[in-house]
Amino acid sequence: MATYNTPYEALGEDRIRQLTSAFYDIMDSLPEAAGIRAMHGKDLAPMKERLAEYLTGWMGGPQIYAEKYGSVCMTSPHAGFSIGPAERDQWLLCMERALDAIDADPELREMLKEPMFAIAEMIRNTD
Repeated sequence: MATYNTPYEALGEDRIRQLTSAFYDIMDSLPEAAGIRAMHGKDLAPMKERLAEYLTGWMGGPQIYAEKYGSVCMTSPHAGFSIGPAERDQWLLCMERALDAIDADPELREMLKEPMFAIAEMIRNTD
């Protein structure tokens, strides 16, 4: 099993883009994710790009999102939506399936498990 210091070392920018593309494709088609899918516009391409840029920096790579948009605060862009435990769990399900889709190894999954939950929980704004 390989050892990585950061998720970015494990994935690199191309696989992070594959992850985010898979994430939104899964969100778009998974009935269990209908709640969070409804929060997005018809065209998911801009969101695929933004999430890839955000996750690249968040996972330890270049700070693309911060360079483009300044703030990396994720609560502000989500403030207009009602996000509770169900929406958090839908997001986490889509991310878990996206990790499956890119065949992420167990070490990477373990490295991401708690931080992914923490970021999804941080965006929550309702009970």
